[in-house]
Amino acid sequence: MIKPLPKIIDLSETEPNTKRGGDLRAMLTPATVGSTSGFMGLAIVRPGDRIGEHYHPYSEEFVYVVCGDLEVDLDGEPHPLRPEQGLMIPVNMRHRFRNVGNVEARLVFHLGPLAPRPQLGHVDTEETSVIGAAAVATEPARAGADREQVRS
Repeated sequence: MIKPLPKIIDLSETEPNTKRGGDLRAMLTPATVGSTSGFMGLAIVRPGDRIGEHYHPYSEEFVYVVCGDLEVDLDGEPHPLRPEQGLMIPVNMRHRFRNVGNVEARLVFHLGPLAPRPQLGHVDTEETSVIGAAAVATEPARAGADREQVRS
């Protein structure tokens, strides 16, 4: 077995993912650093923007707010989320993040363990269209396996 070597990834080396709202940057992943237990990234959410509702059927998600004022819906119930606060989201819990402040919000996230296949790791429960700086929730996502999205 080959032992992975430590590797530093700079935010500028990551591709923006705006498909679900916000700007999600998967930084330390199986593809970038050879991780086997989970992955870590940064979410950048502009004022008025959101990350659409979704859940993870295999992973817990750990979130730490670096800056900005957010509201997170956990199974439909809103909770304030402020800088220097952390949150653990259990497996299968629906969640959505909204920037309710006047400045950009930044959240560090970590998910683990990994799903058996990347496309099984993330299930959208609403579709999100990106319009300018804000993401707008549209119709509910399709049910069943058609809702499973590739985790990027």
